[in-house]
Amino acid sequence: MIELGNYNTLKILRSTSVGLFLGDDEGTEVLLPNKYVPHDFQIDADLEVFCYLDNNERPIATTLKPFVIRNHFAFLKVVEVGAFGAFVDWGLEKHLLVPFREQTKRMEEGKKYVVHCYLDEESFRLTGSNRIDRFLSNTNGDLDYKLNDKVDILVSRRTPLGWEVIINNKHKGLVFESDVFKPISVGTRLVGYIKSVRHDNKIDVSLQPIGAKMLEPTAQLILDELHKNDGFLPLHDKSSPEEIKSALHLSKKSFKKAIGTLYKDRKVLITSDGIRLVR
Repeated sequence: MIELGNYNTLKILRSTSVGLFLGDDEGTEVLLPNKYVPHDFQIDADLEVFCYLDNNERPIATTLKPFVIRNHFAFLKVVEVGAFGAFVDWGLEKHLLVPFREQTKRMEEGKKYVVHCYLDEESFRLTGSNRIDRFLSNTNGDLDYKLNDKVDILVSRRTPLGWEVIINNKHKGLVFESDVFKPISVGTRLVGYIKSVRHDNKIDVSLQPIGAKMLEPTAQLILDELHKNDGFLPLHDKSSPEEIKSALHLSKKSFKKAIGTLYKDRKVLITSDGIRLVR
């Protein structure tokens, strides 16, 4: 079955004047227009393509890589506002429509928004939505995360407590402001680590591994910075948290633990004016 809004691996059936016709195991065919046909194609070979509806609402295949696929989220730019909603650039020739009913507030041309791509079951069209909460579910049976599990996150909103994030395109989480030690903004994609799943199913996420696992990448970060700065950083135990955060995007606690580890491993010297790399 050919799935609209997703990648499909299809067999090349025949070549025509308008392009290649591709098919699945059920006998369904779709056209790959000439402009997307690879130079070295072979009949009966498999080809991975993205399938969607063209401007005439016909299924079409492309070798272009969209910025978002079906049932996923992305940070997309509005290129036009029309009579039915906003059109966002998702990397394909035909823009993705976000109807007015799917906007939390009226979208503006030139601005970027977090958008979910889904298949509208009534119109059978791929549609965008900025009402992202209705596509996220933190239910008991679905939250099998453990401490320090690595997850993909997309920053979706700033809150008084920190940053709301979308976890693995399925769940809502929160990165507390106190856990942010590098610049982030809405639309930023990051690797996160599960900090806790609370009794009310709210998920706390860290941008760094928790506990003992945190020391290794933090120590490596400091070593990398030392190499970039001729083996010296003007940071030490007396440096303010603000200085450390500005220079390394780390908390002072994480910094002190990391340089302690590096000192024990005889990789750095700690002096009154900073830390020096042991050559």
